Amino acid sequence: MTMLLEVRDLTVAFATREGPLHAVNGVDFDLPRGEVLGILGESGSGKSVSLRALVGLLPRRTTTLRGSVRFEGRELVGLPERQMGEVRGPGIAMIFQEPMTALDPVFTVGEQIAEAVRRHEGVSQREAMGRARELFDRVQIPSTERRLRAFPHELSGGMRQRAMIALALSCRPSVLLADEPTTALDVTVQIQIILLLRELQRELGMGVVFVTHDVGVAAEISDRVAVMYAGRFVETGSAIDVIEAPRHPYTAGLLSSTVHGSMRGRRLTAIGGMPPDMRALPGGCPFAPRCPHAVPRCEAETPREAEVAPGHTTRCLRVAAGELALDEALPA
Repeated sequence: MTMLLEVRDLTVAFATREGPLHAVNGVDFDLPRGEVLGILGESGSGKSVSLRALVGLLPRRTTTLRGSVRFEGRELVGLPERQMGEVRGPGIAMIFQEPMTALDPVFTVGEQIAEAVRRHEGVSQREAMGRARELFDRVQIPSTERRLRAFPHELSGGMRQRAMIALALSCRPSVLLADEPTTALDVTVQIQIILLLRELQRELGMGVVFVTHDVGVAAEISDRVAVMYAGRFVETGSAIDVIEAPRHPYTAGLLSSTVHGSMRGRRLTAIGGMPPDMRALPGGCPFAPRCPHAVPRCEAETPREAEVAPGHTTRCLRVAAGELALDEALPA
């Protein structure tokens, strides 16, 4: 299986007045062609920082980045900005969480897509605009000519997100990074965007890393899921295995606190406590202070990744030792 991305021990820290903030703490994953990896977790767990680290979009003066990110065998960590700029677009493209701030407000949407095509492929303005029209048709934006001449503020939230997808696809990337692209949209539009992304991914054979805090979105779009907490993957596996048979208390907590149609008349079970301060991570398991199954050694011993089933890993001392069986599942 051809690996598009190979990430090993990715670590990101930011310099702050109070000391270093450890946002990502040793992330490992592989992304083969044609697969969607969903990264699931609460806000502040390090999901978006991980994506930006992959393509060098973090401020270099205040960021310490360690580890290895290999794209089609080429090491990206430490790559000069000019060479990284050649990777972004035709190699790795990104869909940002809020297109209104990602798109330039003083240029039409069509001009911005055409500029990206001309920058990376050296074609004429006429050919670039022709590609923009094709992309608008592909992402199902109606009234193509009128929308191409529109400024970002003249489009609805759903249309802006589709335009952002068209921009990301403009240079035919091998890898697509999607940073919570449905968060600001209503439920109906969210479903449309998810189905569109899945259709385009299958059609173009891209590898996709999709970041979300929504369990339902992760279940709908992902082939594999990595659950992130305090800058680490605490559970990884196929989407079916992780969602139907979670093997980490944090994953089980996310599933049990998710609102779904069959919950009428039932109390929502929330995860107690607050995420840890990333400037002063606790010793042992970072989830221990919030975990209902924690025992004293959870606060003293840092859990290592353990395989609990073929292709299914967890970072829980008690689950790995066979002391704890989690039967939480995503209800139908």
